[in-house]
Amino acid sequence: MSFRRFLSPLLALAPTVAAVVAPALARVPTLALVLTLGWGLALPTTALAANAEAQWLPQPRHNALLPATNRAQLYAVLDQYLAALKVHDPLRVRWAPVVRNTENNVALMVGDGLWGTITGLGPYDLRFADPVTGQVALFTTVTETHETSAMTLRLRVVAGQVAEVETLVVRQSDSGIRFEGQKFEDKPVMNEMLPPAQRLPRARMVALANGYFDTLQLNDGTLFTKFHPDCNRVENGVQTTHNPNFAVVPVARLGCEEQFRMGNYRYDDRLRDRRYMLVDEERGVVLAAGFIDHSGKLATYQLTDGTTVKSPINRPHSFYLFEAFKLKDGGIQQIEANFITVPYGMPSPWDDWAQ
Repeated sequence: MSFRRFLSPLLALAPTVAAVVAPALARVPTLALVLTLGWGLALPTTALAANAEAQWLPQPRHNALLPATNRAQLYAVLDQYLAALKVHDPLRVRWAPVVRNTENNVALMVGDGLWGTITGLGPYDLRFADPVTGQVALFTTVTETHETSAMTLRLRVVAGQVAEVETLVVRQSDSGIRFEGQKFEDKPVMNEMLPPAQRLPRARMVALANGYFDTLQLNDGTLFTKFHPDCNRVENGVQTTHNPNFAVVPVARLGCEEQFRMGNYRYDDRLRDRRYMLVDEERGVVLAAGFIDHSGKLATYQLTDGTTVKSPINRPHSFYLFEAFKLKDGGIQQIEANFITVPYGMPSPWDDWAQ
């Protein structure tokens, strides 16, 4: 039998398969992909993207046993990782059998990238831990020969072993927007442990952080989150609120809420692929990651007070970011963010791994 004669009955069945399978798939609420079969038949299928809840709550379908860890143990693993990184020796880390590792949103083998170029680790140490999900993270600085850069590091620890590493290094020599006057200083607000009566439920914490991104996306003055009266934001080591000297943002002299009510960030078209990996309930901190996409189409626009301003980005452009939100008294009190420019619309390996 020729290949053509063998394939003909399959081609004849294609409409029937489509009629039967497509309605069933259409009932799945998270349809996002198209499955293209060998016969040229296109059918929708589910893009098993990770539900945000799966990132900050244990999943009994995966493992019903709660993680047996605490803050001190997670910090010990972090310190062991940093000690190994400083001496370029990944063998000093206790690795899980399968490890997922990225640097600046690119999947790398353990030992590649920063492991080979680090010449110093700065004293800045802003760390958080989530014993519920086994996550630990750090904002610090790293030196590579002559350049010192802001860095965010996230580890996922399973049974004392490192299973995930996500590193973001803000190398300003590679950046299109330079942040001048960087200061990496201790922030008592971020390090404060909240008494139990002041802590928010995990779901509420994530909702406030997600509302911040909703407010930032296509910012027109509408608020989708709540800000503490004393809210400040630091980005790539520079305070970008209550700072009239930060010329990159025309409303930098204002506080968090006031900036957003002005609608300054209208050019932020999409806040996508949001992940909330770490919720530090004791400190009231949520660590998020994601992307900001700029289509570059917006040339000028008006703030809510009628002032006409120019968009700082006039080309297709994306930021990959880590953002930590300190929550107190039901609102966002402090924000610490690191981000870098990546190719426009760049996907995340973490979304692929979540499928």
